[in-house]
Amino acid sequence: MPKACDLKKGNVVEINNDAYMVKHIDVRTPSARGAVTLYKVRFNNIKTKQKYEASYKGNDILNNVDLQRKSVQYLYPDGDFHVFMDTQEYAQYMIAAGAIEDELLWLTDGMEGVSGLFIDDNMVAIEIPISLVFEIAETAPGLKGASATARTKPATLSNGVEIQVPEYLEPGAMVKVNTETKKFMSRA
Repeated sequence: MPKACDLKKGNVVEINNDAYMVKHIDVRTPSARGAVTLYKVRFNNIKTKQKYEASYKGNDILNNVDLQRKSVQYLYPDGDFHVFMDTQEYAQYMIAAGAIEDELLWLTDGMEGVSGLFIDDNMVAIEIPISLVFEIAETAPGLKGASATARTKPATLSNGVEIQVPEYLEPGAMVKVNTETKKFMSRA
């Protein structure tokens, strides 16, 4: 049973008999003496993807969910479902597109490094790596003499996501992208 001060992004806790995943934590420390640090936490319901926000004091205790994480590989889409394979046992699992809509744009055929979240042997959600490497499919030509300063230009990645990249990058360059913020991190 974790305390509110020990929560981290990705933890899954039980609230009102439903499983919720921690998406964002905002820590507020009041300046008054003796005041308690507050943790404003944004959750997503694992099954319905509904958002829920709550504030907790540091010593408030939350209930853990009996959740299992397995390494899975993305195989292919199948109508409104997507098929994943357990990389240890080679069992295949289907999950509805609506349950993973935030992660869908980052998935590529055969993608590994994905974690499947299971409750009672049913895959209910996935976690993708925080950073992934993609090729720049489309952008304005690179400028000669452009430095690595904060000047950016729009670029479309091979998966269709548009991000801002430094001016010197050209189409075909491989870049590392933060999947949470959809921002350029570095060249790959």
